[in-house]
Amino acid sequence: MVCWLAERAVADKKHAGILTRGYRGSAGSSDEASMLHARLGDSVPIGVGVNRYEKGKELGTRGAEWIILDDGFQHLQLARDADVVLIDAANPFGGGHLLPAGRLREPISALCRAQLVVITRSGHTPAVEAVVRRYSDAPIHHALTTLERFAMIPDPGAQFVVDADSVDWMAKKFFVFCGIGNPKAFLSDLERWGASVTGSMIFRDHHTFTPRDINEIERRARTSGADILLCTEKDTFNLKGRHASEFPVAYCRISLEPVEPERFWQELNSIVVARRGKAAR
Repeated sequence: MVCWLAERAVADKKHAGILTRGYRGSAGSSDEASMLHARLGDSVPIGVGVNRYEKGKELGTRGAEWIILDDGFQHLQLARDADVVLIDAANPFGGGHLLPAGRLREPISALCRAQLVVITRSGHTPAVEAVVRRYSDAPIHHALTTLERFAMIPDPGAQFVVDADSVDWMAKKFFVFCGIGNPKAFLSDLERWGASVTGSMIFRDHHTFTPRDINEIERRARTSGADILLCTEKDTFNLKGRHASEFPVAYCRISLEPVEPERFWQELNSIVVARRGKAAR
């Protein structure tokens, strides 16, 4: 969503920048920051660091007028004009429990601070919407993940064609490995897209893969009858140049987009303009 917002802002001729903590990475080199830079290039400056206030000021000196704060709903030290909260339809409220018993960082009642709510991985969620409405009157949108392509590692130019009539990738038997926040959703997406998955090996989020990891992944892939390894785009930045010796490796390039992108963008702009006007007064 951060990537979509940045691309949409650029298309709207806004000077946008991104602030991210850079979890488990040094400045400018975390997996998520690296992926954003690979996607956006130099069109959107990215500030990486724990002190996002200072990084935000740096982005301002680089011409950023709109700043997108990645994963910042709980970063209350930093003032913002709009809070966009994403809710995963596959596991919307983390079992209703706060960390460490569940996945929630705050009670569900914190949704009262949201200006926009986006329910992901589904276009129709009346039960989730009903819960949101108990705590928030913010506009509710939906967003879906789509598969842009499979690409080979280390040669991103060697691609399978994502085409319903193509058998290039549909005929492949994938062994999946990943170190992301929601691996179940990734596996569910692969099933929805029709990929044949023979097995999987899951690591913690932001995991840096070691030669031992690669050896174990290949061993399990061999046992499962796979003919290619598959990970997410973010995982490629944690492979650190390590490649399997027995199997080719591919990654998924995935995008997330609101179901009604223009309505979403117009509502977000209206919220920001209204809030900025109040601040000016």
